[in-house]
Amino acid sequence: MTEKRQSSQTKKTRILAIVNQKGGVGKTTTSVNLATALAAAGKKVLLIDFDPQGNASTGLGVENARRVLTSYDLLLGEATIGECTLKTSIPNLSIITATIDLTGAEIELVSFTRRESRLRDALQHVPQGYDYVLIDCPPSLGLLTINALTAAPAVLIPLQCEFYALEGLSHLLKTLDLVRAGLNPALAVQGIVLTMYDRRNRFTEQVEREARAFFADKVYQTVIPRNVRMSEAPSHGKPALIYDMHCAGSKAYIQLAKELLSKEKQYEKGFSAA
Repeated sequence: MTEKRQSSQTKKTRILAIVNQKGGVGKTTTSVNLATALAAAGKKVLLIDFDPQGNASTGLGVENARRVLTSYDLLLGEATIGECTLKTSIPNLSIITATIDLTGAEIELVSFTRRESRLRDALQHVPQGYDYVLIDCPPSLGLLTINALTAAPAVLIPLQCEFYALEGLSHLLKTLDLVRAGLNPALAVQGIVLTMYDRRNRFTEQVEREARAFFADKVYQTVIPRNVRMSEAPSHGKPALIYDMHCAGSKAYIQLAKELLSKEKQYEKGFSAA
């Protein structure tokens, strides 16, 4: 992709990879509920489920029978974005689903040329009108995640407020450096979201202090609390914002979306100035 073409697409659609190589950190919960909150704010959003577990697809109520053309087909070039995209029950929010077939993609792609850039090449053809494409990455740093990091100009990192969290983050940041060096020089950290926030846990405030001291304004002011209603929502095939919009988790994601949009305005100003 030429620089001119890349810049033109970035102006139209903002692509964010939501990534953390550790499982159970609230990555998919953040992907689903942030996408829902952005859609509720009037933004047209496409969520790409890029995790073979397909949890984002389940969390948006997409049954297995409807997952005919998925992110697997998109990655292998067997279907277009338009063919893979499904509308959800939420206005302004569409999804490209995932199934366990995606597990085999890393092996199948070994013989492909530009195997790290398959998703980026596919996303050149995002239909006009989308404000955001969010990529829900798998909990690993394999070829699927590398594809997402190569495709996205920026990453959003959910960071659980637990012991060892910052150590895990350091490994991810090293991977981002490697991707910048070889595949995507423009890759940036859009923000870090503190998840599973629980003031009763003594490590929570310690992780928050250390994260804010090291990453400064990259860490969102909004924190995502541990919340029972939020953990119940996926079993009903609904984002927490639809399942119970008044619970603490839903309110936090609504606030996070507002804060993200504010950050994005600053990004757009900087882009225009450049």
